[in-house]
Amino acid sequence: MSPSIFLIAFLGLSRSVSSSVPAETSNSEIRKPNFVVIVADDMGYSDPGSYGGEIQTPNLNALAADGIRFTQFYNTARCWPSRASILTGYYAQQVRRDALPDLAGGAGTKRPGWARLLPQLLRPLGYRSYHSGKWHVDGKVLDGGFERSYSLNDHNRFFNPKQHTLDDRPLPAVAPDSGYYATTAIADHAIAMLKEHRNQRRDEPFFLYLAFISPHFPLHALPEDIAVYENRYAAGWDVVRRERYDRLLEMGLIRGGLPPLDSEIIPSWNFEEAKLHEQIEPGEVGHAIPWDRLNDAQRRFQAAKMAIHAAMVHRMDIEIGRVTDQLKAMGAFEDTVILFVSDNGASAEQIIRGEMHDKSAPLGSAKSYLCLGPGWSTAANTPHRLHKSWVHEGGISTPLIVHWPKGISAKNELRHNPGHVIDLAPTILDLAGGQWPTVFDGKTVPPNPGKSLVPVFANDNSVNRDHLWWYHDRNRAIRKGNWKLVADHQNSWELYDLGSDRSESINLAASHPEIVRELEREWTKHADEFRAVAEGD
Repeated sequence: MSPSIFLIAFLGLSRSVSSSVPAETSNSEIRKPNFVVIVADDMGYSDPGSYGGEIQTPNLNALAADGIRFTQFYNTARCWPSRASILTGYYAQQVRRDALPDLAGGAGTKRPGWARLLPQLLRPLGYRSYHSGKWHVDGKVLDGGFERSYSLNDHNRFFNPKQHTLDDRPLPAVAPDSGYYATTAIADHAIAMLKEHRNQRRDEPFFLYLAFISPHFPLHALPEDIAVYENRYAAGWDVVRRERYDRLLEMGLIRGGLPPLDSEIIPSWNFEEAKLHEQIEPGEVGHAIPWDRLNDAQRRFQAAKMAIHAAMVHRMDIEIGRVTDQLKAMGAFEDTVILFVSDNGASAEQIIRGEMHDKSAPLGSAKSYLCLGPGWSTAANTPHRLHKSWVHEGGISTPLIVHWPKGISAKNELRHNPGHVIDLAPTILDLAGGQWPTVFDGKTVPPNPGKSLVPVFANDNSVNRDHLWWYHDRNRAIRKGNWKLVADHQNSWELYDLGSDRSESINLAASHPEIVRELEREWTKHADEFRAVAEGD
């Protein structure tokens, strides 16, 4: 089935699901804002141009120039916990979507009954909700309060996915060479939903959850996009890191130095380098070593991989531009709150899934299967240390761009207020005129740990918080003020002053043992609180 036929099917399957409460708008009332939450997948902190990157992202840059950028915003270090936090407003451990010490949780677990998704909270306020892209949340999409959904559930193929659904109904596998490309298809369906909303529900506010797969592995990109970055990365990751770092400093986005490469740290499940050479090609590199230690073949191959990664981000930006063009065409752009984040840092993973890797296929094509790897992941996360799955800054730092012409007067301003994806749901609910529920179906709803960021839209550092907390894959951290206590699964606690050392270069644990002890107690206290919530009904 071709992409155009998918859209015809989409428009033909219009459902007659109406909001439980009519939209609360009239000529005498101020219209509630619309919301578009855009999520990138495995995109590094410094990949977009507005965060120091050399990748061409004019549409994201324009949103940043006419809005605000957060410099210290965080995710959970992994895809499914971040998506749970975005849509529930809770730490993933509280809603059983990530594990705790001695308590199972993760991608295969089910949320407690009280843990409703944001669309379910928005529906009584008159909102209609739409989803296009990755899901990775438990349960069916429409059961979570969405009116329409295109869900791409095959994360191994950008060109010919085998598993995807329309309004939770399975769609046929996409035939090879059909012209389908996931990033474009996700935008196509989002645009179709917006057009349908304009035609059928124009007086009602909407929430669009636009969840791209890009630039998650495999490195699959359109040839014309790869060509834009041909030879761009021949200088290597050391040079790209330094260039991005210098731009970040100039922009005022970071403080602190540029740490050396963590040359020995990779995910435990990665292929050994010998297997990478055998399964992919000898140019593959298993660790983040200095560029000048690579041979010519390795440099050529690695530069080609980063060109594909850049092309994937580039195409995502193009598709974001198409969605914003649709918002403008329907007269909704000025009063739509657009929030853009990444679900985790860039990935150091090097694995092969799907149909494996065809060595004879052009790099970046449907039959290739490449991962970014730790060298370029480190560059993508500049200036932060480590990668996706770790809770050092490289794994959990994300851009947050907020754009809302009618509601945010600030233009091209920075916000240094620390924040977390648990804040997105309470922020949206606040702007929609709702309140966080305290009871659902006769049961007490635990207090929401997130904060509404609405005051920060006008004034930096206007939202106080006691702490931010992380645990994933036995990596753990807590941030209180500028102090951050962090440890990976193999080592003891490290302590950093993020006020002067955001890149976690100077470990102060030995010189401040009393702070280590205090923050460790805090981390354990919250872990115990979250366990009690997760074990409840």
